[in-house]
Amino acid sequence: MKVSYNELQGLCRKAFLGMGFEDGDASDAADMVAWMQLHELDGLEALNRGLDYLLAEQHAQEQAPVQLYADGDLAVLDGQGHSVLRSSSLALELGFAKARARGFSVIKIRRCHNRQLIMGYLARIAGRGMNVTAFWRNAQAPQGDGNGEPPLTEQVVGFRANSSVPEIRVYAVTQVPEENELNDGITLVFANHVNLLPSMRSEFDYDLLARHEESTLLACRERAMLDGIPINDGVWNRLKDLAARILVESTDASRGGAGAGTTDND
Repeated sequence: MKVSYNELQGLCRKAFLGMGFEDGDASDAADMVAWMQLHELDGLEALNRGLDYLLAEQHAQEQAPVQLYADGDLAVLDGQGHSVLRSSSLALELGFAKARARGFSVIKIRRCHNRQLIMGYLARIAGRGMNVTAFWRNAQAPQGDGNGEPPLTEQVVGFRANSSVPEIRVYAVTQVPEENELNDGITLVFANHVNLLPSMRSEFDYDLLARHEESTLLACRERAMLDGIPINDGVWNRLKDLAARILVESTDASRGGAGAGTTDND
């Protein structure tokens, strides 16, 4: 099936509200997923893979990211094991503020997941005139371990200041450094005046697995806005089930406007 951007964003927002997100956080998270899907970057697939974690977080004690270290140019944060949909917005604002004041900043978020979904947040920062690049690792073993484990990959996403789309590179690293550690963090680099588009320079062997240029992503967006956004029926129905959690029983008070449905017509 195909839906419009507004339909997708609206249902995602209701699904996040159903998962216990605060209203503003739900809107932000929905924007991030819809932004990725609009540019054919599989935002719904990434969300679907992380839904079980998000639902588990709903029942855990809400904890904001904890600052472990900070100086004028660098901050290291503990994401408390949460999705970037819950742990990255404040970190990005911190990096933006530091770069505005100093010209350059680095933010490291440790212990977070759903890192793919941070791209929509980066687009917002770039739209405010900031060059921003994010990179992270997935998996541990070079070229897999022979037991079905995926290879170690490096993903780099770079936005030019005022650009609405990034350049993206995904690399498979064929040799893993001895100091390789658990890959559950993300590094964000902000620069006022320096273009930080993705590139790879390493003493370790690597293969380019995927490459997305700005022009390609712009074409994807134009096509989706004209023809609609393809959606997996199973994922769409799962989101509708989550959105239904915010329905309230009909009472005199609720008839006054409380509650929400699973379509944009309520």
